[in-house]
Amino acid sequence: MIEAGKGRNDGIMGKKKIRIAFIGGGAMGEAMIKCLSTKKVVVPQDMVVSDISPVRRKLLSREYGVSTLTDNKKAVAKADLIVLAVKPQNLPQVIEEIKGLASKQLVLSIVAGATLSSLRQGLSHSSVVRAMPNMPAQIGEGMTIWTATAETEQKQKKLAQTVLEALGKEIYVADEKYLGMATALSGSGPAYVFLFIEALVDAGVHIGLPRDMAQELVLQTILGSTRTVEKTGKHPADLRNTVTSPGGTTTEALLQLEKGRFRSLLLEAVAAAYKKAKRL
Repeated sequence: MIEAGKGRNDGIMGKKKIRIAFIGGGAMGEAMIKCLSTKKVVVPQDMVVSDISPVRRKLLSREYGVSTLTDNKKAVAKADLIVLAVKPQNLPQVIEEIKGLASKQLVLSIVAGATLSSLRQGLSHSSVVRAMPNMPAQIGEGMTIWTATAETEQKQKKLAQTVLEALGKEIYVADEKYLGMATALSGSGPAYVFLFIEALVDAGVHIGLPRDMAQELVLQTILGSTRTVEKTGKHPADLRNTVTSPGGTTTEALLQLEKGRFRSLLLEAVAAAYKKAKRL
């Protein structure tokens, strides 16, 4: 429940309870439900999930105490916020089912590739938010970039911000083009990081470290390095230079990475992901 006088939720909808309808209860829908409940942004009794899978409905009801059903129309009937969290291929059918039902509600879509214009036209509704959360949102450590139609009211944007903040950090942008770019960087980014972690752990094992020790060393090194950039505010290059002694071990390692075009390959990978995102 979002109420006035509750920290950053002040003034969103006064003391009125917020009812949220999720169309789709997959991994990201579940992540939102979990984070909203855990952080006490919305109580389970004020959330309903419509999903075609009986397995998912049973799991969500059991784990989080939310209401579940199979009828999308019934799900959105009394909702203040409608969250579209279905797979892209299922979106046209969902839009057809709930078209014209949204009146004063805010519609928040996390469906990949679904633009504001297509959502607005398909739903015959102008108050629409499009958001791009990434996979770490599943543990409340996500990065979400989002935007909204010009007709979306300020209090509705504040509601969307409060919901997305529960997933981790969020950035609002006025231009929708940045969502495609974020898809390639923060959306796909966790996969790049997981691959780097995997490779670094394997390298530790290769030189003789036990795997569990190598993994602990790598994970804390990455966490500590990330927090150092965040807390010091220094450019990563400046921080890298403090670790790199002339003629030392780090210099030798970085030389090998540059020989392998590490920096260029990463740039090319992100660019390729962005091109794919635009085609989608």
